[in-house]
Amino acid sequence: QVQLVESGGGLVQAGGSLRLSCVASIRALSPANMGWFRQAPGQEREFVTAISWGGGTTQYSDSVKGRFTISRDNAKNTVYLQMNSLRPEDTAVYYCAARTRYYNDWSYGYDYWGQGTQVTVSS
Repeated sequence: QVQLVESGGGLVQAGGSLRLSCVASIRALSPANMGWFRQAPGQEREFVTAISWGGGTTQYSDSVKGRFTISRDNAKNTVYLQMNSLRPEDTAVYYCAARTRYYNDWSYGYDYWGQGTQVTVSS
């Protein structure tokens, strides 16, 4: 059973930074991509960013490009999300996700999800 466990969420003032971590028990599956999604209250879950597990290619949503950075440590089966210049509109539950197949659409086809970690940005 694949498990994804996020950590690092919390409360931060606008302009501040947070780093989220996601540890995955994925050795048997060799994921194609790991990604981060978020869901704000009353809104649909949205794609934030993703990274290819092998080559490290990344993709970002326009709303976070230039402020957020995704990275991975294959040896630790961990993916990180460094969030800088945070804004109140970044407030959401952030979910780590993994998929085992490649698709052209970076936001599609994620098979495994973490439980989520709350990020709250105060103005």
